[in-house]
Amino acid sequence: MEGQCIRMKMRRAVLYQQEDLRIEECEMPEIGDGDVLVKNKVSTTCGTDVKIYKRGYPLLKPPHPFGHEFSGVIARVGRNVKNFREGDRVAVHNTAPCGQCYYCKKGFPSMCEDMMFNRGTYAEYVKVPGRIVEQNMFILKDSISHKSASLMEPFSCAVYGIEECPIHLSDVVVVNGAGPIGLMFARLAVLRGAHVIVTDKAENRLELAKKLGVHEVLNISEIEDSVSAVKAMTEGSRGADIVIEATGLIGVWENSVKMARKAGFVLLFGGTKENSILHIDATLLHYSQITVKGAFHTTPRHVRSALELLEMGVIRSDDFIQNEYPLERLEEAVLEHAAQKVIKNCIVY
Repeated sequence: MEGQCIRMKMRRAVLYQQEDLRIEECEMPEIGDGDVLVKNKVSTTCGTDVKIYKRGYPLLKPPHPFGHEFSGVIARVGRNVKNFREGDRVAVHNTAPCGQCYYCKKGFPSMCEDMMFNRGTYAEYVKVPGRIVEQNMFILKDSISHKSASLMEPFSCAVYGIEECPIHLSDVVVVNGAGPIGLMFARLAVLRGAHVIVTDKAENRLELAKKLGVHEVLNISEIEDSVSAVKAMTEGSRGADIVIEATGLIGVWENSVKMARKAGFVLLFGGTKENSILHIDATLLHYSQITVKGAFHTTPRHVRSALELLEMGVIRSDDFIQNEYPLERLEEAVLEHAAQKVIKNCIVY
C-alpha cells in the first residue's frame, strides 16, 4: 500500500562514536503520506563526513545514521506525494527550510530556525521527508548520471557562496583550500571571468585545480608565509580582490583576511571546530575597509541552480569522484578522503 514499506531488512552505516563506524542491519523505514522512499544508487564522501568521523559534530549525538549526499531511484511514494512516482531517478538534497520562521521570511533560508536535516544516506534505502520532497528533490534527466547527481548537495553550497561574492570580470580571486568545495568555488569563479589562484598543500588537488581552468596555484607546504606569497602574485603585491576560505581551519581564516587588498572582500565558508575564535587586526579591517562575510550551507534556489549546472556539465563527476566502494568498505573510503588521496569517493549499491 502507498505510504507504507514492505517489512524487510536493509543495511546502513551508523557512527557510534568518533572513529567507531559500523555497518548494521535494520528495518526498512516506513514512510508517511508525504514522504518518499529512495533506493540508493550512489553516496559520496564529504569533508563534513570526515570531520564528524574524526571529531564529532555539536548538533549530533551518537549513535546516529551517517552520510548526507546521495542519488537514487524512488521505491515508494506516500499517497499525498505529487509530481513523483515509483521508478523516477532523483537527486535529493538533505535539508529543507521551514519557510515560516523569522529568517525564512526575511530571505535568509540558510539561517532557518527549523531547518530539516535528513541524515543517514550511507544506506541501501533512504526515507525522504515530505518537506524535502516538496522543496529539494528533483527528477533527473536521462543525460545525467547518479554519480553526477550525488554532487548536487555540496555543489549547491558553492553555488550559494559564490553568489555572495561581488566578483567582477578580471578580478583576482584567491581560493584557499582545494578540497571538493574549494575546487567547486574555483571552477565557478573561473566561469565568472575572474583570474583565479588556488592554494593547498596537496599537489594532486592543485593539479585538478589547473584542469578546472584556474590560472595559478600555490603549494603552501613549500613556503613559510602564504600571505606574502599570495600577495606577490597580484599586481603591485596589493592583495586579492576576493578571497574565499574553504578549509575550515582557523589559521587559514585569519590568513585569508590578510590576503585581501584594500576594500577587498573575504568569504569565510569552511566550517571550523567548535569554540574557534577568529582574531582580526582591527586597524587592518578599519583602515583598509575590508569586508569579511561568513556563509553557511545553501538555499533551495541554489540547490536547483546546482543541479541545472551539473546538467550543463559545468563540473564532471569523473574529476571529483575517484574510487567506488561497497557499503562494507565505507570506512576505507572515508579515510582515503581524509588522507587527501582523492577529492571524493563514492559508495555504490
